[in-house]
Amino acid sequence: MAGYTIKNLREVKDVAPDGGVSDYIEARFAHEDLDSERSGISYQVMKAGQRQPFAHKHGEMEEIYVVVSGSGRVKLDDQVEDVGPFDAVRIAPSVVRAFEAGDEDLVVLVFSPRAKGDAEVIQDFSWD
Repeated sequence: MAGYTIKNLREVKDVAPDGGVSDYIEARFAHEDLDSERSGISYQVMKAGQRQPFAHKHGEMEEIYVVVSGSGRVKLDDQVEDVGPFDAVRIAPSVVRAFEAGDEDLVVLVFSPRAKGDAEVIQDFSWD
């Protein structure tokens, strides 16, 4: 294996259709395509005017979300914050999080360590 890997994130498989959430989001998790052993990166697009269909949190993984384009909001536990281009949001593992796009698609890159099985989906998460 080479000491580096180059992959266009838009060429990574979108897993949103497999999860039945492609009306809301595009989600491309690139760690396997990049042969990454410890680092994780994903390319996610929340479609204009849509919210992520569920929230999540982690047991151990801290994540950093970087807004590439668009604007919207992120709900972090009970706090709602506006986000826009080049905002970086660090989220501690136990914080429940979900994003919502504004009038345009909200495009984010997500950076985290690899920790298979560390995510917990929160189905009954409310924005109210």
